[in-house]
Amino acid sequence: MKGGSTSARRVLVIHCHPCPEGFIPSAFEQVRAGLAVAGAEVRVHDLYREGFVPELTADEHRRHLEPGVEDDVQQHADDLRWCDTLVLVYPTWWSGQPAMLKGWIDRVWASGVAWDLPDGATRLRPRLRNIRRLVAVTSHGSSKLVNSVQGEGGKRTMTRSLRSMCHPRSRTDWIALYGIDTASDERRRKFLDGLADRIAHITRPSCASVPRTNAHR
Repeated sequence: MKGGSTSARRVLVIHCHPCPEGFIPSAFEQVRAGLAVAGAEVRVHDLYREGFVPELTADEHRRHLEPGVEDDVQQHADDLRWCDTLVLVYPTWWSGQPAMLKGWIDRVWASGVAWDLPDGATRLRPRLRNIRRLVAVTSHGSSKLVNSVQGEGGKRTMTRSLRSMCHPRSRTDWIALYGIDTASDERRRKFLDGLADRIAHITRPSCASVPRTNAHR
């Protein structure tokens, strides 16, 4: 958005946490607050609240090279093709995305949606050129050092695998609270209190101060 353009970002938010309360749900509310101030067009999927089915069926697997998705995830695919910014809000478990979110990737980032494999080709052809920004808001139980030693598999999934299916100049933002298992209430609160502003700045280059919620669990 250069030259004073007021074109709103089209943002798809995927929230993944089994509980309606806690640190990640509070982060989700801060993300929504930041997007509201930025004036973004927003579509949201709360996977647990919606009862998303993450299991890839045997039939889906047999047909995984055929373009298209099942009817129950068609809206997810449409929203993925609609957005220019994707925000994933979830806890990091066992160094990666929760099974629910991984299932969302398996079922929605499918042939004909995220990629094509033309006849005779040996490499996937990206289809999500509409996505220019990928943002992860997450938490890690252990420290940044421990995660770095372990390879940060979840981070690589977003910054390498998912990004490779998007616009070639797409950018990624990794917004993470490390060491949450031993983090003080003050440290958690500080992260959450700054989150809405960070999201607003990512989705709108110049933004006003962002209202914040009080949740800091």
